[in-house]
Amino acid sequence: MDLAAKSELVEQVRAFVDWVGAGRKLTQTGRITMTDARVLVPLLGTGDVIDPAIGDRVYRTGSSQDLLHLTLIVEWAKAASLVRKTGQRLVPVKKNAALLNDMPKLWLALFTVFEQAGDALLHSGFGESLLRQEFATGIRAVLISLYRADSAVTTASLCTTVWTVTAAPYDLDQATEFQLQHLRGVNDRDTKRAFEALRQLGAVTIENDAVKLTELGQFGIRRILGEPEPGDPVYQVKITLIGLEVWRRVLVPANIRLDRLHRVIQNTMGWENAHLHAFSDGQTHYGVPDPELQHHDERATNLNDLVKPGGRLLYTYDFGDSWDHEIRIEEATVAESDVHYPRCVEGKGACPPEDSGGLPGYEQLVQILTDPGHEEHQDMLDWLGLDSRDQFDPAHFDLGEVNRQLT
Repeated sequence: MDLAAKSELVEQVRAFVDWVGAGRKLTQTGRITMTDARVLVPLLGTGDVIDPAIGDRVYRTGSSQDLLHLTLIVEWAKAASLVRKTGQRLVPVKKNAALLNDMPKLWLALFTVFEQAGDALLHSGFGESLLRQEFATGIRAVLISLYRADSAVTTASLCTTVWTVTAAPYDLDQATEFQLQHLRGVNDRDTKRAFEALRQLGAVTIENDAVKLTELGQFGIRRILGEPEPGDPVYQVKITLIGLEVWRRVLVPANIRLDRLHRVIQNTMGWENAHLHAFSDGQTHYGVPDPELQHHDERATNLNDLVKPGGRLLYTYDFGDSWDHEIRIEEATVAESDVHYPRCVEGKGACPPEDSGGLPGYEQLVQILTDPGHEEHQDMLDWLGLDSRDQFDPAHFDLGEVNRQLT
C-alpha cells in the first residue's frame, strides 16, 4: 500500500482538498468558478486546456464544467466525502480530514467510489456513450474481469466486455449498422478514458494496448468484493433447498454481510433475484429495510455475528412460493492465497424455475415435463422456453458455471 503515495490522482485530490481550506465560493450552478479554475488547473496539473486556440481563433472556456479532469477531481472528492456542497460554498468534511494524512486509506476511499464518477468523467449530450449511463455496472464488470485474469488483458477484449454489459439493458435491434458502430465507438472511447483515470489512480497499468491490475488495484477489488485476505477466517457453508435434493457447498468470508450472502445464494443456487427474501436466526428476521416487513437491515449484519460453526440460519426466497433454504455452517477455516472467495466447491441438483409454485407446483411441473402425453406438456415447454423435455434435467449441476456466476 506504500504505492498509494505515488498515485497521481490521489495527490491531486489531496492538493485540491487542501486548496478548499475552510471553504470556497461556488457559482450559482454549484460549479468551481472560472477564476478559481484558472488557478487550480496549473496548481493541480490537470492538463485541462483553458481557452483553447483552434487556428487563429480562441474559444473562451465559459464554465469549469468544460474542464473534464478538474471536474473529475472535484466530483471524486465529493463522492469520497472529503468535501461537500453547502449552499453556494464548497467546504471540507471535517470528520474525514484524517484521510488526507493516511494515503492508503485515502486511496481506498477514492477507489471504492470510482463507480460513481461516470457523470464527471465522461462526455454528456452529443456523443454520449452507453457507459456513461451504466458506468457502475460496466466498470464493475471490467474490474472483475481484470481481477480474475492471470495476466494483462487486451484493451479490445475489455472494451467488448464493457459494450456487452452496458448495451444489455437497451433494445438495439432496430438500430442501423452505422448507429451501432457509432455507439460502439463512443463506448470504446469512454472505456479507454476510464482506464486512463484508473491508471492515474494507480489501480492499473496500460502497456502495449493491454491493461493489468496493480497490487493496489487487486487490494481494492478484494475490499469491494468483500474477499478475505490470506489467513482471514472463512466459513464452509452448505446451502440446502429444503424439500428437494438441491444443495451447494460454498466457502465464504466468515464476516460476509448478509446482503452479500444473499447474492451468493442467488448465484450458486440459480435464482434470478426477482422476489423478496429474508434471513432468520429463529428470533430475528433480516432483509432489505422495509417499514411494513420490519426486517432488520441485512447490510448491517455479518454472518459470524449470528452463527458459529455448527449453527444454522433459515433463508426464504419468494414469499409467495416460499422457497426455504437451510444455511448450515459446517466448519471454519482460513483464506488461502491465490484463491478467490466466495467459491463453490460442491453441489447437487438444478434450481427450480422461478414462479413454478413452490414445492407442490414444482413437483407437478416435473411430472408434466416427464410425461409427453400430458395435455399440458407443450404448454410447460413453451413457458420454460424449451424445445423438448430433454433440455430439462432436474439433476443438472455444473460447478464451473456456478463459480462463473459468482465472479
